[in-house]
Amino acid sequence: MARKLSLSLSKLGRPLRELLRYELGGPLVALMALITASSILSPRFLEPYNQRILLLQTAPLALLGLGESMVILMGSIDLSPGSTMALAGTISAMTFTRFGHPLSVSILVGVLVGLAIGLVNGLLVTKAKIPSFVATLASLVAGRGMVLVLTEGQPIVGLSQYRVITEEVAGLPTMVWLFIAFGVLNYFLLKRTSVGLVTYAIGGNEEAVRYSGVRVDAVKLFNFILAGGYYAVAGLMMNARLEVAYPWTGWGYELDAIASCVLGGITLSGGVGSPLGPVVGAYMLTLLTNILILLGVNPYFQWVVKGFILVAAAAALTRGVRYVK
Repeated sequence: MARKLSLSLSKLGRPLRELLRYELGGPLVALMALITASSILSPRFLEPYNQRILLLQTAPLALLGLGESMVILMGSIDLSPGSTMALAGTISAMTFTRFGHPLSVSILVGVLVGLAIGLVNGLLVTKAKIPSFVATLASLVAGRGMVLVLTEGQPIVGLSQYRVITEEVAGLPTMVWLFIAFGVLNYFLLKRTSVGLVTYAIGGNEEAVRYSGVRVDAVKLFNFILAGGYYAVAGLMMNARLEVAYPWTGWGYELDAIASCVLGGITLSGGVGSPLGPVVGAYMLTLLTNILILLGVNPYFQWVVKGFILVAAAAALTRGVRYVK
């Protein structure tokens, strides 16, 4: 009996070891473990309604994580996701409610705001030669300040038409299809284009890439701009979910965006990680909050539990990876 059990575990371990060899293997194994544990701890976890809520909550964070990953893979950091999503969502909401423009124009304006912030971040890093941490920290503070000035600290209501982003298409909310589409776009850009190749190379050894004649600053600028666009879409998603643009939307989300990347197997030193890792990491991060709520854990204590789990997961996923910067 013991021998049969040993053989069964051996057979089970083989495909597991094969899975772990893949770039996204570690995060997927961690995700499966979390889903299994959550379904055992709470029978309500696997209910369709709860899974729908979980996906809706994951969507904005996945967009933030995807944008952040473009920057982290270059060996840089971006602290502006939360403020960018808030400012993009706020200006989009103002364009719609105060200036009376159609929803399509308002959405376009919101995206352009995100792209503009990404452009500013990129120029500060590539032209002004300011470290990305400092440049994006300035954007975080200035962006949040602009939101508070524009709104005077008050929410912008009357955004029911943004609900089109949460309506179901083929059984899933449009928001979910959007983050799936952006995940595919991210994979294509990073794995099937020269921009992606250079992005990984910059994270590995930026000086060597510069000496090879590649326009490093142009790729960095492109990635910062694209990241800003991702953050803006996340802000529009929050408008749709809440039907209100709150001035404190996205507060602290820059840390969640970075955590999503780390949980997804992307190393903060740059150059290593799957383009789809942030999506898996965002789902894991949202799942942790979801199961703690279902278990009735004290909201304040939830931060403590999430902190310990994040440290454990990050340590397991990044084990053996050398810091190369």
